Amino acid sequence: MLTLKGRKVLVGICGSIAAYKAAYLVRLLKLNGAEVRVIMTPSALSFITPLTLSTLSENPVYSQFVEDTESGVWNNHVALGAWADVFLIAPASENTIGKMANGICDNLLLATYFSAKCPVIVCPAMDLDMYQHPTTKDNLSRLQSFSNQVIEAAYGSLASGFIGQGRLAEPEDILRHVLTFFNQKAFLLHKKIVITNGPTVEPIDPVRFVSNHSSGKMGAALAHQAFLAGAEVKIVSGPVESSVFSTYTEVADVYPVTTAFDMLHQVDALQSWADIIVFAAAVADYSPKSVAAEKIKKSDSNIILELVKNPDIAAHCGAKKKPNQHFIGFALETVFSESVILNKLHSKNLDMIVANIFNRENPVFGSDQNEVRLYTTQQAPVSFSKQSKDEIAKHIWETYGKWYL
Repeated sequence: MLTLKGRKVLVGICGSIAAYKAAYLVRLLKLNGAEVRVIMTPSALSFITPLTLSTLSENPVYSQFVEDTESGVWNNHVALGAWADVFLIAPASENTIGKMANGICDNLLLATYFSAKCPVIVCPAMDLDMYQHPTTKDNLSRLQSFSNQVIEAAYGSLASGFIGQGRLAEPEDILRHVLTFFNQKAFLLHKKIVITNGPTVEPIDPVRFVSNHSSGKMGAALAHQAFLAGAEVKIVSGPVESSVFSTYTEVADVYPVTTAFDMLHQVDALQSWADIIVFAAAVADYSPKSVAAEKIKKSDSNIILELVKNPDIAAHCGAKKKPNQHFIGFALETVFSESVILNKLHSKNLDMIVANIFNRENPVFGSDQNEVRLYTTQQAPVSFSKQSKDEIAKHIWETYGKWYL
């Protein structure tokens, strides 16, 4: 069964008597698992209250650039457009459709539309003669030429007392369109994916440990994008900050682990379930040979810490990979060597490896951005310049889909 779990839907409401249907639409989106935020044009405030929509969406409702002129608090239209997976404008009035088609930007909804990077779905609502007017038809065609989707107005009784085409599509029909829209993009539908993520922590004593600076942000982005593409995701996660960990719970089953051996045992248990395993964790290469039962006391003499090699989880799993499974690895080198990357690809029986381009400009660990090069046994390498890890994750999955699906 398709749901909208993990999807972010921005609903735009314009000044129309059909605005009352938006309340039910927001409720349906929420009941189907979507996170919903609402933007209203100033004229929409005359038809339905922000309080109603805020209650149903469980989020503040936005209608103007500045909420409080004294404090200078403003609503960031760019951030709203970047947040959404889809911008659903329902109802879309004649006035707003005309402005969208002709570059007129005089309110928060329109500013968000013109800066949005996400797909836009427009749901017109107006009287039948307005809907049939050549200008309206031209404007809707122009919006479609901008890659906006249009859900045609429905036929029926109108507020004017006439009967004809112009009614806002019923909320259930709009919901089905949104579900179908996401399903069309679900190229990983029914795929079962395991992602290792974050660092591992190898204890020295009860308070000290050996680890690394991995934040887990890349693995979190991979999980989110895989979920949006329809996959069932399980994450085996080393210790990460709560802000990163909380993003997992929306899109995946989470298996927290601490050490490299913990991670190995958990991935081992999940391997037979998985269609795809992504080895994104920064597993500590070494761990202390012995762990002190009590805190090691500081002394004037030096302490010699003996380390032993940790298991290579990707190589361990690669040795028993099934023919129908695909494995994706990650590599990070301070001195980039293509031969080293290719050796890892083959020696660990990987199908694809993501090489992090590590330098002063691209520190990778802890950053919100990354720059990568993708290698496979079958295709020429593909590079992606520095951009957000969410965008990088999207590129990784899309490239995987082109190569292997």
